[in-house]
Amino acid sequence: MREENKLIEQLNAGSYDSFTQLYDQWVARLYQFVLRLVKSESMTQEIVQDTFVRVWESRASINPGKSFKSYLFTIAYHLMADHFRQQLRHPLLPDYFNYASSFATRNEAEQTLSLEDFLKHLEKAKQKLTPRQRIVFELSKEQNFSHAEIEQQMGVTNQTVRNLLSAAMQTIRREMEPYAPLLLLFLEL
Repeated sequence: MREENKLIEQLNAGSYDSFTQLYDQWVARLYQFVLRLVKSESMTQEIVQDTFVRVWESRASINPGKSFKSYLFTIAYHLMADHFRQQLRHPLLPDYFNYASSFATRNEAEQTLSLEDFLKHLEKAKQKLTPRQRIVFELSKEQNFSHAEIEQQMGVTNQTVRNLLSAAMQTIRREMEPYAPLLLLFLEL
């Protein structure tokens, strides 16, 4: 750890050699972390490269007394979230990354579930809802509308919103049982 602190101090002063040593020390672990989450080699290479570019660009402000690993993986985490938001524009992505990265940091990344699989199953589950249940579910759980906002938008009573959401949630829970941990995070059941 002391050697890493020295490398960061030298990096603060602009040492490209220190940057290269830090890169060599961390690139393989960062690559595996990102690949486990994004499941795409090309996207992983891009995110890892962008992470180290950001490290170099902000080299003068890196605190040698703090964990370089945390600093590095936080940058990668934010780049992954940004990349997925741009591509998928899905409102549930930040929660997925929090869930998946919690496993990765405990060396249990192989247990994480694929976001793509989760979203496919969620879409199939939503197809089993009635049209009104689906609208209420999507407005409430995916777009974070309040019951009052849903009432206004749909022109129904609060009790109707509650009934439709309750029925939708029963169906979604039943259909999404293999994905219960992610479902709990995404939908805050």
